[in-house]
Amino acid sequence: MKKTYKIDVDCANCANKMEEAAKKTEGVKDASVNFMMLKMQVEFEDGQNPKEVMQQVLKNCKKVEDDCEIYL
Repeated sequence: MKKTYKIDVDCANCANKMEEAAKKTEGVKDASVNFMMLKMQVEFEDGQNPKEVMQQVLKNCKKVEDDCEIYL
């Protein structure tokens, strides 16, 4: 399952850091961040609860970019 989320991030480098953090999160099959559109697309592994996984994605993203936001 794929879902798209609105994000708030300041620069393209920060967006890349968020993308990498999201990809490393358990339950995420793939993730991509479009800095120009301020959107993150996440593909979840089968059987995962997107809400629970996205809470962890947000925590991981805040570790690399503390002022970022993902609107769940």
